[in-house]
Amino acid sequence: MAKIDIGPPDYKKFLSPMIRKNYGKWKYHEYVKPGVIRHVAESEDTLYSIRIGSPRLVSIDFIRDICTLADEYCEGYLRFTSRNNIEFMTGDESKVEPLIEACKAKGLPVGGTGKSLSNIVHTQGWVHCHTPATDASGIVKSVMDDLYEYFIRDDLPAKLKVAMACCLNMCGAVHCSDIAILGVHRTAPVIKHEIIQKGTEIPTLVACCPTGAIRPDPKNKSVAVNEAKCMYCGNCYTMSPGMEILDAKNDGVAILVGGKVSNARSAPSFSRLVIPFLPNNPPRWPEVTAAVRNIVETWIKYARKGERVGEWIERIGWERFFTLANIPFSEKCIDDYIFSRETFRTSAAFKY
Repeated sequence: MAKIDIGPPDYKKFLSPMIRKNYGKWKYHEYVKPGVIRHVAESEDTLYSIRIGSPRLVSIDFIRDICTLADEYCEGYLRFTSRNNIEFMTGDESKVEPLIEACKAKGLPVGGTGKSLSNIVHTQGWVHCHTPATDASGIVKSVMDDLYEYFIRDDLPAKLKVAMACCLNMCGAVHCSDIAILGVHRTAPVIKHEIIQKGTEIPTLVACCPTGAIRPDPKNKSVAVNEAKCMYCGNCYTMSPGMEILDAKNDGVAILVGGKVSNARSAPSFSRLVIPFLPNNPPRWPEVTAAVRNIVETWIKYARKGERVGEWIERIGWERFFTLANIPFSEKCIDDYIFSRETFRTSAAFKY
């Protein structure tokens, strides 16, 4: 009888013998230098993780290259992190430096551990997604090229996580990253009645709108959009190609800051909008790259040791952040969501 697909295999089958032996019994780990972590188990076994930066979308040739490195230096074992880094793992300290040199020879940067910039987690963008307001891979490449120095050093105030999502449906982690790059649509979908009439399930299309902006239009056997309620999410385009949301002139990028998942020192927090719109200027997106670098360098200059971006901003106040970073404040940065009782600013005191 043929084997059926019952989901992914048990990940423990793919762990290295040392990790399997010491699973759940690790005593501590320490950062040896940027890109190298030393793990020590209760059994005194020692494992080294060598982290390199990698694109999220890679070719078969690239995978073959890194597998060759793993075979030569790590008994064939490696793993991908949740932020698209690659970690080679070996228990032989003598292979650490040769592996690092082999990675550098192939143009693979070693770093991203400790108080450094990790790789940027991102969404599909123009490569695959059907509702992006901007590209993901292109912006991430541009930003990481510009901030490369912070990936290979670990002397920042704290760890730095950057995320990229190409629309506000957020397949990425822009809601909880230190700095987030978000593609934004600014115009309501253009309704193409002839397409909707031919093959769209109108009740499903109406129901898909999270703000109730879409209503039936019996006269045209189609739908109508209340633009005052539309939040430009593009969810309707997922239901029907007759709801075209892409707009080359008005689509662009917003920047958010201050989010984190970590529960250390302070509670997890959501990112908040600081730059409502930057233009789409491929292939290098200079405005976006400059804005991210400005925020990173301002944080490095003024933050205390151990402060994440959001923790630093909360300490000095958001008004002071806008002043230090020389970012103009916009009314679009005001949190006016009707259910945001926990984050509403009820005081009339300002620190400008």
